[in-house]
Amino acid sequence: MDHIKEIEPTTQYIHTNIFEEDLSIVIHGLVDFISKELNEGKEEKIRKQRVLNYINNRKLILQEIYNWLLNNQNDSTSTYLLGYFNYHGIETDINKQKASVLYQKAADLKNDLAQFDLALMYEDGEGIEKNYGMTFELAKELTEREYSSGINLLGYCYFNGIGTEVNKQKAFDLYYKAANLGNNRAQCNLALMYKNENFIKDNDKVFELSKKCSEGKHSGGINLLGYCYDNGIGTEIDTQKAFELYHEAANLGNKVAQHNLANMYEHGEGVEKNVSKAIYWYKKSAEQGYQNAQNILKNLQK
Repeated sequence: MDHIKEIEPTTQYIHTNIFEEDLSIVIHGLVDFISKELNEGKEEKIRKQRVLNYINNRKLILQEIYNWLLNNQNDSTSTYLLGYFNYHGIETDINKQKASVLYQKAADLKNDLAQFDLALMYEDGEGIEKNYGMTFELAKELTEREYSSGINLLGYCYFNGIGTEVNKQKAFDLYYKAANLGNNRAQCNLALMYKNENFIKDNDKVFELSKKCSEGKHSGGINLLGYCYDNGIGTEIDTQKAFELYHEAANLGNKVAQHNLANMYEHGEGVEKNVSKAIYWYKKSAEQGYQNAQNILKNLQK
């Protein structure tokens, strides 16, 4: 979408029938909504769209909120939200460096969302120097406060050795805890661990958890549920259901689902064979960097 250039702090643009105390309530309500979405394990792209829907459904004006934030950096909530607007390019150009400074300021005040988003920025090195140790420490701090996305992130750190030694058992325990708190991302991560025959294989758990995760519209869970139906993991093989689930997850932008959907079109499993559609979905997946799709695409286009 087109971005409105950043402007200097001013109050003259604030709509006359929205009082400052009302905007403060709006800001806190919006941040509470973002926190709820995060702790349910919603994916970033989905979260951002739902945040914009939340604003539009309440007939709020983004520029008014942004202008107010520029003038009212009085607490960690408003500081975090201004960082969020800068990170995502809402009413301003994307500025991840500025976002990291604002997140850091709010994180120093123990703001859960700021600590979580800052932890991810330290992992990716976006707008801030990469620091796995800080990702781990922030995830640990959030876990101590029972923040489900922080618990899942700490599990991810232990699973992948981010800022700490790899410890699959600790990762499993943390994913389990966050999954029981209703975090879709953790449910998906836990399902993948149950799928691993080198750890604690349990096909029934894979199916049960992927179903829970898919109910939260998490693309990874929807894809995994499709995989269960495709391969008879914890359920009977049903290629038609697998196709439908892969298609749903692919439309949500999941690169693995896009590959799996392409594979079904290529081989005519669960759907009529259609090589052109297979190429279309392999391309979608390959454009997101999925290596298997890139390799297959080269062979199909020879």
